[in-house]
Amino acid sequence: MKRSLHWLLPLATGMIILGAWWLVTTVWADRLIYFPGPGQVVKAVWTERAELLPATGKTLWMALAGFAAATVGGGVLALLLASARPVRLSLYPWVLALQMVPVVIMIPIFQIWYSYNAAKTIISMTFMISFFPIVANTTMGLVSTDRRLRELFRTWHARHWQEVLYLRIPYALPYFLTGLKIAAVLAPVGVITGDMLAGTSEGTSGLGFLLYKYRSEFRPDAVFAVALLSAVLGFVFASAVYGLSWLLLHRWHDSATRME
Repeated sequence: MKRSLHWLLPLATGMIILGAWWLVTTVWADRLIYFPGPGQVVKAVWTERAELLPATGKTLWMALAGFAAATVGGGVLALLLASARPVRLSLYPWVLALQMVPVVIMIPIFQIWYSYNAAKTIISMTFMISFFPIVANTTMGLVSTDRRLRELFRTWHARHWQEVLYLRIPYALPYFLTGLKIAAVLAPVGVITGDMLAGTSEGTSGLGFLLYKYRSEFRPDAVFAVALLSAVLGFVFASAVYGLSWLLLHRWHDSATRME
Protein backbone atom coordinates (compact mmCIF):
# COMPACT_ATOMS: atom_id res chain seq x y z
CA MET A 1 0.00 0.00 0.00
CA LYS A 2 2.83 2.38 0.89
CA ARG A 3 4.49 1.77 -2.48
CA SER A 4 1.19 2.39 -4.29
CA LEU A 5 0.85 5.81 -2.65
CA HIS A 6 4.01 6.94 -4.41
CA TRP A 7 2.09 6.60 -7.67
CA LEU A 8 -1.50 7.26 -6.62
CA LEU A 9 -0.97 10.55 -4.78
CA PRO A 10 0.88 12.34 -7.63
CA LEU A 11 -1.61 10.90 -10.13
CA ALA A 12 -4.58 12.13 -8.07
CA THR A 13 -3.00 15.57 -7.68
CA GLY A 14 -2.38 15.75 -11.43
CA MET A 15 -6.01 14.84 -12.16
CA ILE A 16 -7.23 17.56 -9.79
CA ILE A 17 -4.99 20.16 -11.46
CA LEU A 18 -6.10 19.03 -14.92
CA GLY A 19 -9.75 19.17 -13.90
CA ALA A 20 -9.35 22.65 -12.41
CA TRP A 21 -7.59 23.81 -15.59
CA TRP A 22 -10.42 22.46 -17.75
CA LEU A 23 -13.08 23.99 -15.49
CA VAL A 24 -11.51 27.45 -15.43
CA THR A 25 -10.95 27.59 -19.18
CA THR A 26 -14.49 26.37 -19.83
CA VAL A 27 -16.35 28.68 -17.43
CA TRP A 28 -14.36 31.79 -18.35
CA ALA A 29 -13.69 30.86 -21.98
CA ASP A 30 -14.75 34.33 -23.21
CA ARG A 31 -12.28 36.06 -20.87
CA LEU A 32 -9.35 33.64 -21.19
CA ILE A 33 -9.03 33.71 -24.96
CA TYR A 34 -5.22 33.48 -24.73
CA PHE A 35 -5.26 30.68 -22.15
CA PRO A 36 -6.15 27.43 -23.98
CA GLY A 37 -7.76 24.52 -22.20
CA PRO A 38 -6.30 21.02 -22.10
CA GLY A 39 -8.44 19.90 -25.02
CA GLN A 40 -7.15 22.73 -27.20
CA VAL A 41 -3.56 21.87 -26.31
CA VAL A 42 -4.01 18.19 -27.20
CA LYS A 43 -5.72 19.23 -30.45
CA ALA A 44 -2.76 21.51 -31.28
CA VAL A 45 -0.34 18.63 -30.69
CA TRP A 46 -2.28 16.52 -33.17
CA THR A 47 -2.79 19.32 -35.70
CA GLU A 48 0.87 20.34 -35.71
CA ARG A 49 2.26 16.80 -35.39
CA ALA A 50 4.06 17.06 -38.74
CA GLU A 51 6.27 19.79 -37.23
CA LEU A 52 6.21 18.86 -33.56
CA LEU A 53 7.24 15.20 -33.78
CA PRO A 54 10.43 15.70 -35.88
CA ALA A 55 11.33 18.71 -33.70
CA THR A 56 10.83 16.63 -30.56
CA GLY A 57 13.12 13.93 -31.97
CA LYS A 58 15.83 16.45 -32.76
CA THR A 59 15.52 18.04 -29.32
CA LEU A 60 15.80 14.60 -27.76
CA TRP A 61 19.01 13.61 -29.54
CA MET A 62 20.67 16.97 -28.88
CA ALA A 63 19.73 16.71 -25.20
CA LEU A 64 21.13 13.18 -25.09
CA ALA A 65 24.37 14.28 -26.76
CA GLY A 66 24.92 17.20 -24.40
CA PHE A 67 23.93 15.15 -21.36
CA ALA A 68 26.23 12.25 -22.32
CA ALA A 69 29.17 14.60 -22.90
CA ALA A 70 28.53 16.30 -19.54
CA THR A 71 28.31 12.93 -17.79
CA VAL A 72 31.64 11.71 -19.14
CA GLY A 73 33.42 15.05 -18.87
CA GLY A 74 32.04 15.80 -15.42
CA GLY A 75 32.94 12.38 -14.06
CA VAL A 76 36.51 12.54 -15.40
CA LEU A 77 37.06 16.08 -14.09
CA ALA A 78 35.66 15.10 -10.67
CA LEU A 79 38.18 12.24 -10.46
CA LEU A 80 40.94 14.69 -11.32
CA LEU A 81 39.78 17.23 -8.74
CA ALA A 82 39.55 14.56 -6.06
CA SER A 83 42.97 13.10 -6.84
CA ALA A 84 44.88 15.62 -4.73
CA ARG A 85 44.05 18.67 -2.65
CA PRO A 86 46.47 20.99 -4.55
CA VAL A 87 44.81 19.99 -7.83
CA ARG A 88 41.39 20.73 -6.40
CA LEU A 89 42.46 24.09 -4.96
CA SER A 90 44.01 25.04 -8.30
CA LEU A 91 41.23 24.01 -10.66
CA TYR A 92 37.91 24.11 -8.79
CA PRO A 93 37.69 27.95 -8.53
CA TRP A 94 38.07 28.15 -12.33
CA VAL A 95 35.39 25.53 -12.84
CA LEU A 96 33.13 27.58 -10.58
CA ALA A 97 34.02 30.78 -12.46
CA LEU A 98 33.10 29.11 -15.75
CA GLN A 99 29.74 28.14 -14.32
CA MET A 100 29.11 31.77 -13.34
CA VAL A 101 29.37 32.91 -16.96
CA PRO A 102 25.80 33.27 -18.33
CA VAL A 103 25.33 30.55 -20.91
CA VAL A 104 23.52 32.97 -23.22
CA ILE A 105 26.78 34.90 -23.58
CA MET A 106 28.51 31.75 -24.81
CA ILE A 107 26.09 31.19 -27.70
CA PRO A 108 27.71 33.77 -30.04
CA ILE A 109 31.12 32.36 -29.15
CA PHE A 110 30.00 28.80 -29.92
CA GLN A 111 28.44 29.99 -33.19
CA ILE A 112 31.73 31.53 -34.29
CA TRP A 113 33.72 28.45 -33.22
CA TYR A 114 31.37 26.07 -35.05
CA SER A 115 30.81 28.28 -38.13
CA TYR A 116 27.18 28.83 -37.11
CA ASN A 117 26.40 25.12 -36.90
CA ALA A 118 23.23 25.23 -34.80
CA ALA A 119 23.35 21.61 -33.58
CA LYS A 120 26.93 21.87 -32.27
CA THR A 121 26.16 25.22 -30.62
CA ILE A 122 23.08 23.85 -28.84
CA ILE A 123 24.85 20.66 -27.72
CA SER A 124 27.73 22.72 -26.31
CA MET A 125 25.28 24.95 -24.45
CA THR A 126 23.52 21.89 -23.03
CA PHE A 127 26.88 20.48 -21.99
CA MET A 128 27.71 23.67 -20.07
CA ILE A 129 24.37 23.70 -18.26
CA SER A 130 24.55 20.01 -17.30
CA PHE A 131 28.28 19.85 -16.55
CA PHE A 132 28.63 21.64 -13.23
CA PRO A 133 26.03 19.71 -11.15
CA ILE A 134 27.79 16.47 -12.08
CA VAL A 135 31.25 17.83 -11.26
CA ALA A 136 30.19 19.41 -7.97
CA ASN A 137 28.24 16.43 -6.63
CA THR A 138 30.72 13.78 -7.75
CA THR A 139 33.70 15.68 -6.36
CA MET A 140 31.90 16.06 -3.03
CA GLY A 141 31.30 12.31 -2.90
CA LEU A 142 34.88 11.42 -3.79
CA VAL A 143 36.42 13.70 -1.16
CA SER A 144 33.86 12.76 1.53
CA THR A 145 34.78 9.09 1.70
CA ASP A 146 34.81 7.86 5.29
CA ARG A 147 38.31 8.41 6.75
CA ARG A 148 38.16 5.18 8.73
CA LEU A 149 37.56 3.20 5.56
CA ARG A 150 40.46 4.94 3.83
CA GLU A 151 42.70 4.10 6.78
CA LEU A 152 41.56 0.49 6.61
CA PHE A 153 42.57 0.30 2.94
CA ARG A 154 45.96 1.78 3.76
CA THR A 155 46.40 -0.65 6.63
CA TRP A 156 46.04 -3.45 4.12
CA HIS A 157 48.55 -1.71 1.82
CA ALA A 158 46.04 -1.10 -0.94
CA ARG A 159 47.34 0.85 -3.90
CA HIS A 160 45.91 4.26 -4.69
CA TRP A 161 44.05 3.01 -7.76
CA GLN A 162 42.51 0.22 -5.67
CA GLU A 163 41.31 2.74 -3.10
CA VAL A 164 39.77 4.86 -5.85
CA LEU A 165 38.20 1.95 -7.72
CA TYR A 166 36.92 -0.12 -4.81
CA LEU A 167 36.20 2.53 -2.18
CA ARG A 168 35.95 6.10 -3.40
CA ILE A 169 33.96 5.52 -6.57
CA PRO A 170 31.31 3.27 -4.93
CA TYR A 171 31.08 5.71 -2.02
CA ALA A 172 30.61 8.63 -4.44
CA LEU A 173 28.07 6.83 -6.63
CA PRO A 174 24.97 8.27 -4.87
CA TYR A 175 26.46 11.76 -5.17
CA PHE A 176 27.21 11.18 -8.86
CA LEU A 177 23.65 9.99 -9.48
CA THR A 178 22.29 13.04 -7.67
CA GLY A 179 24.27 15.21 -10.08
CA LEU A 180 22.86 13.20 -12.98
CA LYS A 181 19.31 13.78 -11.73
CA ILE A 182 19.86 17.54 -11.71
CA ALA A 183 21.57 17.46 -15.11
CA ALA A 184 18.78 15.32 -16.58
CA VAL A 185 16.23 18.01 -15.76
CA LEU A 186 18.46 20.80 -17.08
CA ALA A 187 19.46 19.14 -20.38
CA PRO A 188 16.11 19.50 -22.25
CA VAL A 189 15.78 23.06 -20.90
CA GLY A 190 19.24 23.87 -22.24
CA VAL A 191 18.42 22.47 -25.68
CA ILE A 192 15.14 24.36 -25.99
CA THR A 193 16.68 27.62 -24.78
CA GLY A 194 19.64 27.23 -27.12
CA ASP A 195 17.34 26.30 -29.99
CA MET A 196 15.33 29.48 -29.50
CA LEU A 197 18.51 31.55 -29.74
CA ALA A 198 20.60 29.52 -32.18
CA GLY A 199 18.05 27.57 -34.23
CA THR A 200 18.50 28.21 -37.91
CA SER A 201 15.44 27.44 -39.97
CA GLU A 202 12.13 25.65 -39.99
CA GLY A 203 12.50 21.90 -40.39
CA THR A 204 16.09 21.80 -39.17
CA SER A 205 15.67 22.83 -35.53
CA GLY A 206 13.94 21.51 -32.44
CA LEU A 207 11.16 22.54 -30.12
CA GLY A 208 12.80 25.84 -29.19
CA PHE A 209 12.60 27.09 -32.78
CA LEU A 210 8.92 26.08 -32.98
CA LEU A 211 8.28 27.84 -29.68
CA TYR A 212 9.74 31.01 -31.18
CA LYS A 213 7.73 30.51 -34.37
CA TYR A 214 4.38 29.90 -32.66
CA ARG A 215 4.93 32.84 -30.33
CA SER A 216 5.56 35.08 -33.35
CA GLU A 217 2.35 33.77 -34.94
CA PHE A 218 0.47 34.49 -31.69
CA ARG A 219 -0.77 30.92 -31.26
CA PRO A 220 -1.02 30.15 -27.54
CA ASP A 221 -2.46 26.67 -28.11
CA ALA A 222 0.61 25.67 -30.16
CA VAL A 223 2.93 27.27 -27.59
CA PHE A 224 1.28 25.17 -24.87
CA ALA A 225 1.67 22.11 -27.12
CA VAL A 226 5.44 22.73 -27.25
CA ALA A 227 5.45 23.17 -23.48
CA LEU A 228 3.62 19.86 -23.07
CA LEU A 229 6.12 17.97 -25.23
CA SER A 230 9.02 19.68 -23.44
CA ALA A 231 7.60 18.51 -20.11
CA VAL A 232 7.28 14.98 -21.47
CA LEU A 233 10.94 15.05 -22.55
CA GLY A 234 12.01 16.26 -19.12
CA PHE A 235 9.94 13.52 -17.49
CA VAL A 236 11.52 10.86 -19.72
CA PHE A 237 15.03 12.08 -18.90
CA ALA A 238 14.39 12.29 -15.17
CA SER A 239 12.62 8.91 -15.08
CA ALA A 240 15.50 7.23 -16.90
CA VAL A 241 18.05 8.58 -14.41
CA TYR A 242 15.87 7.71 -11.40
CA GLY A 243 15.50 4.20 -12.80
CA LEU A 244 19.27 3.93 -13.21
CA SER A 245 19.75 5.21 -9.67
CA TRP A 246 17.39 2.59 -8.27
CA LEU A 247 19.04 -0.15 -10.33
CA LEU A 248 22.51 0.71 -9.02
CA LEU A 249 21.64 1.49 -5.40
CA HIS A 250 18.55 -0.45 -4.35
CA ARG A 251 20.50 -3.45 -3.01
CA TRP A 252 22.78 -1.55 -0.67
CA HIS A 253 22.17 2.19 -0.23
CA ASP A 254 19.65 3.74 2.16
CA SER A 255 18.53 6.36 -0.37
CA ALA A 256 17.04 3.61 -2.52
CA THR A 257 16.14 0.96 0.07
CA ARG A 258 14.40 3.07 2.69
CA MET A 259 10.82 4.00 1.83
CA GLU A 260 9.78 7.42 3.09
